[in-house]
Amino acid sequence: MNKLQAMEVFVNVVDSGGFTRAAEIMQLPKATVSTLIQSLEASLAVKLLHRTTRHVSVTADGAAYYERCLRILSDVRDAEESLSRTRLSPSGRLRIDVPTGLAGSVLVPALPDFFTRYPDIQMEMGCSDRAVDLIEEGVDCAVRAGQLVDSSLIARRVGILHFITCAAPSYLNRYGRPTHPDELLRHLCVNYFSSKTGKIFDWDFSRGTERVQVALPGNLALNDTTAYTAAGLAGLGIVQMPNFLLEPLLADGSFETVLSEWSSDSVPVHVVYPQNRHLSAKVRVFVEWVAELFSNHPGMRLTKNPPPAARATSYEVAL
Repeated sequence: MNKLQAMEVFVNVVDSGGFTRAAEIMQLPKATVSTLIQSLEASLAVKLLHRTTRHVSVTADGAAYYERCLRILSDVRDAEESLSRTRLSPSGRLRIDVPTGLAGSVLVPALPDFFTRYPDIQMEMGCSDRAVDLIEEGVDCAVRAGQLVDSSLIARRVGILHFITCAAPSYLNRYGRPTHPDELLRHLCVNYFSSKTGKIFDWDFSRGTERVQVALPGNLALNDTTAYTAAGLAGLGIVQMPNFLLEPLLADGSFETVLSEWSSDSVPVHVVYPQNRHLSAKVRVFVEWVAELFSNHPGMRLTKNPPPAARATSYEVAL
C-alpha cells in the first residue's frame, strides 16, 4: 500500500463525503478507493469511517487522523513546490486567518486581484479576532494586528493601523462631547477585551508632550470587531476604532470624531507563519500580495520599508 496515496484518498473521501465522489476527483476506480481505505484502517487497527448505503461519516479516530493527514500532505506539497518550477505558478489549498475587520473591509474586497494572479490556489480564510495557534490548527499563515513577542514563528510587518475616538450622534446628543481624555471618566465607553486573557484594554491619548492612559468606565466590553462597531452605532458609548473601518461611517454621518486634537498609539500589522525549511510558494505569494495591498492603502501603508521578516508569535488583537 502506498501510504501517502492512501492518506490522500482518505482526505478526499472525508472532504467529498463519499467514495464515489472521491474516486471521480482522483480519477481512480471506486474499488481502488475502497481497497485503500480498508488497507489504511487495517494498518492503523482503527475504524476511520462509518459507512452506510447512503452516507459516509468520519469516526472520532478518523477526525484526528484526518487533521494529521492534512498537515502531512501539505508538508509534502510544500516541499515539492519549493524545489520545482511550480514556484512560478503556486497551487493548492491555502489556509489563512485574518481579523474580522481587516477581512471584510480590506482583504476580501481585494481578493479578485489575488485569484486573477493565482487561479490555482484554493483559499480557506478564517475570520475572527481570536489569535489562533497556527501549528495546532493547521493554519498556513495569519494577518494579525498588535505587538509581537519572540517565538518560533516568522513575522513580516506589512502595515500599520491608526485609531480614532468617535461616537454616534445619538450618544453625543444625550451625553455631550468630551473635550479632554480625563472627561471620559464621566462618560460611557465601549471597551474591547482580549480573547486570550480576558483583560480589558486601556485607552491611550497623546497631544504634544502630554500623554494619558486610562481604564475607562462602561457597562459593555466586546471582543469582536463587528459587534464593537454595532455597539458604537447603537449609541451605547464612545469607541476607539481603526481609521480604515471608521472613515466610511464618518463620511455618512453614522459616527462623529471626539477628542480630534488627541492621537492614540498606532498598531503594527504583521503576516505571521511557521518557520519551515522551505517556505511554501503559496504562502510566499500571499505574503507578498498582502504587503503590496497594504502599501497601496493610504491609511495603512508603512512610512518606512521594514525588515522583511522577524521572529514572533504572541500578539494581541484589538480591532
